[in-house]
Amino acid sequence: MAFVDEVKIHAQAGKGGDGVIRWLRTKESARGGPSGGDGGRGGDVVLLGVRDLSALAHYRYQKKFHAENGGAGKNELKQGAAGADAILKVPVGTVARIVETGEEYEITKEDEQMVLFRGGKGGLGNARFRSSTNQNPFQQTSGKEGKGGAIELTLKIIADAGIIGLPNAGKSSLLNALTRAKSKVGNYPFTTLEPSLGEMHGFILADIPGLIEGASSGRGLGTKFLRHVERTGILLHLVSAGQDDPIRAYGEVRKEIELFGHGLPKKKEVIILSKTDLVGAAEWETKMQLLRRETGREVFPVSINDPKSVKKFADQLIKTLSKG
Repeated sequence: MAFVDEVKIHAQAGKGGDGVIRWLRTKESARGGPSGGDGGRGGDVVLLGVRDLSALAHYRYQKKFHAENGGAGKNELKQGAAGADAILKVPVGTVARIVETGEEYEITKEDEQMVLFRGGKGGLGNARFRSSTNQNPFQQTSGKEGKGGAIELTLKIIADAGIIGLPNAGKSSLLNALTRAKSKVGNYPFTTLEPSLGEMHGFILADIPGLIEGASSGRGLGTKFLRHVERTGILLHLVSAGQDDPIRAYGEVRKEIELFGHGLPKKKEVIILSKTDLVGAAEWETKMQLLRRETGREVFPVSINDPKSVKKFADQLIKTLSKG
């Protein structure tokens, strides 16, 4: 299923059921006192957080959702049945914006629920209108309409660490090596289009689609890429050892992050010199030292074809993430 991180839908809460006019039937009279029950409440429109990045794809073709209407009241003062809620499953990290009002609701945990639109209240049955001066009321009220409207759903991935870098830096391969994720791997000319998640000792890692120059102004995946990085705890910045100028490659990504802002430039960043198997040991060691000197950050050499380098980095990453 294709990855979708933005979608616009319309949802409507259910109408409340109508109150009814009913009468108690006795042996003495075909019509006793008023006994009409109230209508049931209409169903709500509810967001539900799930651990499924592809959840928004379900809304690509089905755009309208309606909670169930409440049932009409019954005899013997019985209330009508409440309408079933319309449950909208969304990935953890989704922000729902009500278009008409601008209100925003954010799902940050699995199984978290938030009500977007309330169902209408049920109407009153005639028993509610009985009084000392009105023993046989013929009044009842209809149920209220539920709230509804257009909703914009936008996913911002939440992860403990986001793997970033230029296209073809080895992000998907590293994610697969560190976790049991099955991210697509290939020599893409630009970038993979779908973020992937993996779990490593309880920590969530996200392989974020590759960044190209001009992303902060909307080129390529543009701010979609940066929006996902915005929610990650730390940045794992991959620079391929196959790059002739690793400082320039590193700088391209940092430039887009600085231009985008939103707190990204201040995030903790770990640099990984990836694909060290593409060059000789002397060359990647020189590039590693160059990156350390120019950035002032620690640099980890990693090759997925060298399990020892992957394990060494994984151990250090777990320590870093454990410190928060």
